[in-house]
Amino acid sequence: MTALEKATGDIVLKFEPFVLHVLCQELQDAQLLHSVAIDSGFRNSGITVGRGGKIMMAVRSTHCLEVPLSHKGKLMVSEEYIEFLIRVANRKMEENT
Repeated sequence: MTALEKATGDIVLKFEPFVLHVLCQELQDAQLLHSVAIDSGFRNSGITVGRGGKIMMAVRSTHCLEVPLSHKGKLMVSEEYIEFLIRVANRKMEENT
C-alpha cells in the first residue's frame, strides 16, 4: 500500500497464466497433446505450423487477471479491494499448479 500511495503513474495488478510451448515432430503428436490440454481445462491451447514446417503446440490457461489500481498517481481502489484481488490472484496461481 505504501508503494501504491507514492506512485505517480498508472499501476496495474496483472496475473498471467501458465504457458507451455512444445515443439512436436508430427502433427498427430500436436493434435493428441492439444486434445489432452483442452480436456484438462487449458482452453486457450492451440497448434501453429511455421513456414518451415515447425509444429508448435501451446498449452495455455484462461486464468488471467488484469486490474488497474491507480491512474496518474491517484489510487482508484480501496485497500480491502486490493487484498481481495491478491486472494483471487493467489487462487489462480494454485489453479496453474
